Amino acid sequence: MKNFKNLAVWNHGMDLVEAIYKLSLNIPKEEKYSLCDQMRRSSISIPSNISEGSSRNSEKDKAVFLDIALGSSFELETQILICQRLGYLNEKDSEKLIDSVTQLQRMLSGFMAKLRTV
Repeated sequence: MKNFKNLAVWNHGMDLVEAIYKLSLNIPKEEKYSLCDQMRRSSISIPSNISEGSSRNSEKDKAVFLDIALGSSFELETQILICQRLGYLNEKDSEKLIDSVTQLQRMLSGFMAKLRTV
């Protein structure tokens, strides 16, 4: 797992970071240092923790970082829903992002389950 750049889950996380950065350009300027920054941090945390976990030697240590990434994905999902409720994001775009986050959550959960059986 050392070459994290070959992991589908890491690549999906990177795609999500890109989507969040593009979305954040449409969030009002008064949210720049609150909701916008928090969404960016949450999204960045996902592939960052996947890559950090890949450097660990034990499966248990790797799973810890994947669990942190999973937590960040749920945090991001909540922030996307907040954007929708506040009208910063339309329902169609929100659903697309939520679907992407949900897929990533499934990938992370599956990866963690696989590590736990090793």
